[in-house]
Amino acid sequence: MVDRVRIDKWLWAARFFKTRSLANEAVARHRVRIGGQRIKASRQVMVGDVIQIEKVPYEFVVTVLALNDQRRPAIEAQALYEETTASREARQALGDQLKNDRMAHKGLAGEGRPSKKQRRQIIRFQNRNDTSDHGSGADTDADGETIA
Repeated sequence: MVDRVRIDKWLWAARFFKTRSLANEAVARHRVRIGGQRIKASRQVMVGDVIQIEKVPYEFVVTVLALNDQRRPAIEAQALYEETTASREARQALGDQLKNDRMAHKGLAGEGRPSKKQRRQIIRFQNRNDTSDHGSGADTDADGETIA
């Protein structure tokens, strides 16, 4: 193990980002902070640092437990940090809210394209409304009968 690692390498090794360039971009856009301060990609991470990582729409607050500059399996990557309970609960609450929003939207919007049966019902409904509009035009006599 090493005693210091660049933040972009550590984020990549801890599997917060798929590539180092994505980690580097997140740091450049100030979506990663150490101790609440903006940093550069060359910033060295040390054990005990508190890192805030913003991955839209979620935000992680983790404490560095170990350092590694190589990408290892997920089980080993999870041993590099510990997420705070407040961060975990906030992410869970946001995830539940987003899930509920998706379910509510899906309920209002339907399930995509109408089926063949539903299309026929729509056409029948539209035609019924169209015929009632045409029947009450100027083509009727005083008794309401249609003139041929």
